[in-house]
Amino acid sequence: MKMNDMIKWIATCITLIGSLCVALSIDPLNVILLNIGAALFILWGIRIRESAIVTVNSGILAIYLFGLLLRI
Repeated sequence: MKMNDMIKWIATCITLIGSLCVALSIDPLNVILLNIGAALFILWGIRIRESAIVTVNSGILAIYLFGLLLRI
């Protein structure tokens, strides 16, 4: 499996687990996992040169980081 595929699937799994944590109200693990997933998707978007993926996940990461900072 290529590195880009590995990053994409790891990011997908982490994001899905983070979403499950949101549904189960597991705080702050949900926000932490979603931050990691978004960061990995940004990395993947940069590697495949897909600006839409980078833009969307940068916005998501900023929102999740803001949410995480509010919890501290």
